[in-house]
Parts: sequence; C-alpha cells; structure tokens
Amino acid sequence: MKKIVISVLGCDRPGIIAAVSQTLFENQCNIEDVNQTTLQNEFVGIFIATKPEQTSDEELRARLQERLTPMGLSVMVKPLQESGEWRAPPSEPFVITTLGPDRLGLVAGITEVLARFEINITDLRAVFRGGNDPRRNVMIYEVDIPVAIDRSAFRTALYRRADELGLDISLQHRDIFETIHRI
Repeated sequence: MKKIVISVLGCDRPGIIAAVSQTLFENQCNIEDVNQTTLQNEFVGIFIATKPEQTSDEELRARLQERLTPMGLSVMVKPLQESGEWRAPPSEPFVITTLGPDRLGLVAGITEVLARFEINITDLRAVFRGGNDPRRNVMIYEVDIPVAIDRSAFRTALYRRADELGLDISLQHRDIFETIHRI
C-alpha cells in the first residue's frame, strides 16, 4: 500500500465527504487522516489515504474527478512525502489568539514573528468580518514552540508586533487554553 494526499476544493454542499470516501472505498483505499473545513462557502478537504500499489495516482485522480467534477469540485492526488528535510525540534503546544479591527497585514505581521523564531503553525483559523468591532475579527493560531528558544524574547517580539497592529493578543499553553475554554 502506498500513502497519498488527496485535496478537494470547491463550493460547499452536502455529500462531498460521502462522494470522496465512497470513491476511495470502491478503489480499495483506506482513509487514515482527514481534515476539512468550510471558509465562507468554499469547501476544502485534505485526505491522507493508502492505496493499492497497482492503482496509479493518475488513475485514482481520474476516478475522483469523474465523481467530483459534476459537483463543481477540483481534486488533486499526490504521493505523501514520508520524510522531508525539516524535522520538528522538541516543542510544546501553545495557542495564540488575537482580536482587533480588520486591516491589511494582520496574518502576515503575526506569522513573520512566528517564522523568525522558527515556530511551526499546526492550525490557523482567521475570521475577518470587517469593521472595528474586534469580536468580528479573530485569529487563533495553534503553534508548536521549540523548547530551546528564548521565550522571553519571543513573547516580547510577539506582543510588540500585536501592539503595532492594534491587536489584543493572548499566548497560552494549549493545556491551559483547553481547560479555560472547556464547555
């Protein structure tokens, strides 16, 4: 069995996951991981699956397209790269939350600081609904902060950037964040 990545993109509607999973099942593929979301009305789904060696990536993509194109969806199939050049250093999970008026450069400003300190973003949710009401403009970053970085320097740089961007910011260990926000 060979691992593949399947990406599906298009206008959201009921039945997308069913169409993808049924096609994979019919082609003896096993779904190992899936993550999907809808941004405004756009569906985005990423599937990691194993497929039989005798089924080519192109053949599987053609079968998925046959089912998904009539639904107005685009699909991509590629091999999963098992190992890359970058390896995550020992780290701890944190959650960064920002609130503030919508303006250009908010995501770029915060992510530049994260990149500078080699902090990996594992999940990002940004919702911008415009205007000056900060509750309508929220960014939530789940990040892995390397144990070896200068946390004081990072915190100073992050909070300084948030201030420059007019954002209220919170940095919490994920365990604390989840405990506080548990329903």
